[in-house]
Amino acid sequence: MANMVSELRDIDFEKISRLVYEQSGINLHAGKKELVKARLGKRLREGNFKSFADYYRYVTTEMGINELVSMIDSISTNLTSFFREETHFRKLREVIPALIETSGNGCPVPRLKIWSAGCSTGEEPYSLAIILREIADGGKIDPRILATDISTKALKTALAGVYPKERLGNISPLLLRKYFQIGQNHWSGYYRAKNNIKDIINFRRFNLMETQTFNSLFDAIFCRNVMIYFDKETQDGLVNKFYDSLKQGGYFFVGHSESLTGLPHRFKYVEPSVYRK
Repeated sequence: MANMVSELRDIDFEKISRLVYEQSGINLHAGKKELVKARLGKRLREGNFKSFADYYRYVTTEMGINELVSMIDSISTNLTSFFREETHFRKLREVIPALIETSGNGCPVPRLKIWSAGCSTGEEPYSLAIILREIADGGKIDPRILATDISTKALKTALAGVYPKERLGNISPLLLRKYFQIGQNHWSGYYRAKNNIKDIINFRRFNLMETQTFNSLFDAIFCRNVMIYFDKETQDGLVNKFYDSLKQGGYFFVGHSESLTGLPHRFKYVEPSVYRK
């Protein structure tokens, strides 16, 4: 018989919430207690931990560092889809000519760099890659995408680039044939991203709480439906980090349910959920 998961006591929930916040910036308020119990319950069963208290003690030891990563994987939400919040992708297509003009790297074919922060299982960066590759095929740009996430599990899916057919419903048949390979035999019903979009994406595990100086600035940053999990103090630090990581004239996209209202920032408002440096 499978082990029953013990009750998640308030004191253990508070300790786990504090650890998650310190490690990832994700703010788990009291309303998330059942979510934490459900998502970490599997980790307890697989690791034969007797209680959430035992589990917490283990992930805070040197031996438990790998399980700590798995814990953050389990807590972080990875809901996404191809061309989600499609107005952002239309806006990107609209502003790319201006971004090309301000790229300022002196190359005959300007390099255009986009950061997909919180890329989850990869649908967002692959959507961006399709847009950039369509333009790059005309020889106008040399596209590059940095796609980062804190979840190693999500990044494993992103790197594989294999998705069930129903997940690609927002992609036209023409683009689907051009950028995805149809699965055969036991992969029937699945599509795999081709190298013509894979090759311009650099997937990397990155914790947004870390301090990182990039080699060069980005033309656009997508960080959508990520900051809603952070408190105001963390959001403030992130927004400043994103501002400093953008080229002058670069664009910053947040989720449709997000806004920089109430946060001190240096961005210029363009339209709902779209800002510019």
